[in-house]
Amino acid sequence: MSSLLVNLSALLEKPTGISVYSKNIASYLLELEPIFFAANEVDNFKCQPIPQGLSPQFGVRGHLKRLWWLQSKMPHYYRKLQSNLIFSPLPEAPLYSDCRFIVTVHDLIPLRFPAQFSAHLVGYFRYYVRQVAVQAEHIFCDSVATANDLTEFYGISASKITPILLAYDKGHFKPCQQEQKSYFLYIGRQDPHKNLPRLIEAFQRVYQANKGLELWLVGPKDKRYTPMLLEQAEAAGVGNNVRFLDYVAYNDLPKLLGGAIALVFPSLWEGFGLPPLEAMACGTPVITSNLASLPEVVGDAAILIDPYNVDELADAMHLLAQDVPLQTQLRAAGLARAKQFSWEKTGQQTAEVLKRFL
Repeated sequence: MSSLLVNLSALLEKPTGISVYSKNIASYLLELEPIFFAANEVDNFKCQPIPQGLSPQFGVRGHLKRLWWLQSKMPHYYRKLQSNLIFSPLPEAPLYSDCRFIVTVHDLIPLRFPAQFSAHLVGYFRYYVRQVAVQAEHIFCDSVATANDLTEFYGISASKITPILLAYDKGHFKPCQQEQKSYFLYIGRQDPHKNLPRLIEAFQRVYQANKGLELWLVGPKDKRYTPMLLEQAEAAGVGNNVRFLDYVAYNDLPKLLGGAIALVFPSLWEGFGLPPLEAMACGTPVITSNLASLPEVVGDAAILIDPYNVDELADAMHLLAQDVPLQTQLRAAGLARAKQFSWEKTGQQTAEVLKRFL
């Protein structure tokens, strides 16, 4: 029997996003003697096998099957194992049941920019996630910014929310002996809230003063957005200087970061923002937004800009491309800032809160 059940039904075989978070904090929950519910074995932890095909890699079908499984099967295990708490590292749990649960809400971006997302996804956040948040015993989130969103969009009391910052792979993201080249780097998706049209416009202005510069965009190409971004770069006369690198192997990211003038991450909203943290850990200067969670991540170790102001973004890029002492200062500040983050800290803080509800 176990008092704590941990829902890992969304865990991917090749972890990204929520799966990275879930796997990294799992080991710090072992002192609570949990049972992990997962389709595959997780690091030799005590696992209750669940059906295959529930994770996000199976698309909408997997998503619907996962919600059905949580709603119809998890309460049975909860009673059978005499549990008194479920922890779900994403905002999904059995609703209108006798199960007590704590969840993690990573962001509410589809509610902030509803026109940019499908009606199904907006509905999932507007109705399902809202009910999960309302019925939860407590809620974790990745930043104070997301905690504020929970209050703004769902009316959740701040006393019911614990923000715990995420971390990064310290064995992987670290300074490497890499010659700096003449490119700015962006890492992430191409969704509209990532603000790439303004980034390309800002780069075009910087390029006019320094023809040797390039902008490298790392992240999966998207048929909804990539053609428009390519067209914008061509029309601005920088088609040969904006490189769309698509997928870059995880092992290659530190070298790519290490060779950049700076990581430029002008997102309009983030629940946390891992790329700036990983860049700082590699000793790469960072230019990022002064909105949402990003100031919580970078502190005073980066150049913060208004992501809606193209002039401000262009000025920051131009300054950093020219000012070598500023590059050196930001590298040192970023390395010091990154040391404040660890999965050990995230996991231990999570376990401490869970203990209070067991």
